[in-house]
Amino acid sequence: MYERVKKILQDYACVDETLIRPESNLMTDLFLNSLDVVNVVVEFEEAFGIEVNEQDIRSFVTVNDIVKYIEATVSHPQGVNV
Repeated sequence: MYERVKKILQDYACVDETLIRPESNLMTDLFLNSLDVVNVVVEFEEAFGIEVNEQDIRSFVTVNDIVKYIEATVSHPQGVNV
């Protein structure tokens, strides 16, 4: 799961893959602004066949936050409480 998330982030953010680590901050390390985060979430929704609640997007601070959310959503498609 992490590798798929990393690839999407790398394609979208156009940053060197070495900058994308589980602990990387989306805004300060990967230079994404809030609109970028929303747009990349759309990419995750399409890639993983999920729907991310708008409220949940606010909890995405690091790459690992996204990975955990997607893993939980894929495991329990009825909904995720983050």
